[in-house]
Amino acid sequence: MKNEIFVEQFCEMLIAEKNASGHTVESYRRDCLCFISFLKGKAVSELALEDLQAYLKHLSEKHYSTRTIARQLSSLKQFFSFLFSERHIMDNPVNDISSPKLSNALPKILTEQEVTLLLTAAHQKSGPEGIRLATLLELLYATGMRVSELVSLPLSSFMTTESGIPLILVKGKGRKERVLPLPEIASAIIVKYMGIRAGFLGQKESLYLFPSPSNTGYLTRQRIGQLLKELAMDAGIEPYKVSPHVLRHAFATHLLNNGADLVSVQKLLGHEDISTTEIYTHVATDRLTEVVNACHPLAKLAQHSM
Repeated sequence: MKNEIFVEQFCEMLIAEKNASGHTVESYRRDCLCFISFLKGKAVSELALEDLQAYLKHLSEKHYSTRTIARQLSSLKQFFSFLFSERHIMDNPVNDISSPKLSNALPKILTEQEVTLLLTAAHQKSGPEGIRLATLLELLYATGMRVSELVSLPLSSFMTTESGIPLILVKGKGRKERVLPLPEIASAIIVKYMGIRAGFLGQKESLYLFPSPSNTGYLTRQRIGQLLKELAMDAGIEPYKVSPHVLRHAFATHLLNNGADLVSVQKLLGHEDISTTEIYTHVATDRLTEVVNACHPLAKLAQHSM
């Protein structure tokens, strides 16, 4: 039981000292509790390097992906660093384990045509559920928000500039705030949605844009993912290709394909490090090909020789 207490103390530290979001804390808690369950009652103070190696081997045998194993190891490194700093353990065995090497997998994206099919299918749905779905989709694609940012949006997030340009205030990772412009079509669907939002409140009041009777008080990430899969089938797109995060990837890639600069996309996505954003340059091939064909001297010579 003491191991579980250590996990809760670790999570409390993440909130108090690291200002971690609820989603991040739950991810750490889940990873640490999975490890403790594997220990079958053995105290963390008695652990050796071999115990950690056995756990990583167990994950590999269960066919967990390299990325998932790396994330779990990262969580355990943070957990054991906390235990060591609090003198709950005298040695930190995790320091002797290297993280598995990750391949730089390119993000999955949708083409502009596929997004248009999704938007068309969403706007064709009738009733309050259809309007809400169209609003969710428009916001995801128009802003590139993370789904966790979208579901927890309060009504107070919306504002306008002195010149009347609609904006939305988003709280991202580490509770860092960024202001995003809202395209006219997204702003219009929000106005339409606000006319039917009360129907989703039930007997409760809610400060959230997308209220729900769930424990969080707002529509869950899982429910949005489910709705998008269903919408993909209606649009004639394979459901595995569509998710909230794929729409975020599409937002970034389509901006780059249409001439946006990398720094602007970085700010819109809320990436702290531009290297995180640079992966989209590898998939924005249409725009890069056009630049080379239009600007490279050899391409110009080839055009004149034809």
